[in-house]
Amino acid sequence: MERLAAVRPRLLSFARMQLRDNAMAEDAVQEALMAAIEKDDSFAGRSGYETWVFGILKYKILDGLRAQKRQGRWQPLEAEPDDDTLDRLFQQSGHWHRHERPVSWGQPDAILESDHFWQVFDACMIALPDNVARVFSLRELMGLSTEDICREVGIKENNCWVILHRARLRLRTCLEKGWLKEE
Repeated sequence: MERLAAVRPRLLSFARMQLRDNAMAEDAVQEALMAAIEKDDSFAGRSGYETWVFGILKYKILDGLRAQKRQGRWQPLEAEPDDDTLDRLFQQSGHWHRHERPVSWGQPDAILESDHFWQVFDACMIALPDNVARVFSLRELMGLSTEDICREVGIKENNCWVILHRARLRLRTCLEKGWLKEE
């Protein structure tokens, strides 16, 4: 039970970001926690406990998104206004601007074990616009295919790739400012 209490805030934050409805997010998290309690004996340890619980939540969130569609409460993504974020990173020649090159992150495995990294990552995710955070989460955190994301959120594939690219750029910038500078 302590493990579940420790992971609950991250589950709730993730569910709120996806469902955009506090009550539905609370329900999805409660259902995921109940399922984790009921199926605790089936946890084989092939992944981390938190990863396993997030996997359960993933299906609860998808059920919630489908329920929103059925109830006519679905909020399709609005196209993000064009910005020149990408253009500012590169020179006319296509090379990175010297000051925009990605910073070395050191040992990725060690970074992923850092609680501080995940706190900054969560803050960076919250700072993303809703549509960007939703698409990024569906792809990178929930593992949906691009085709599935497009069907779920009602966007075209090329728009999905642009949103994913923008999310990665913004997350990189945020992480470099909020985490790497402190290390």
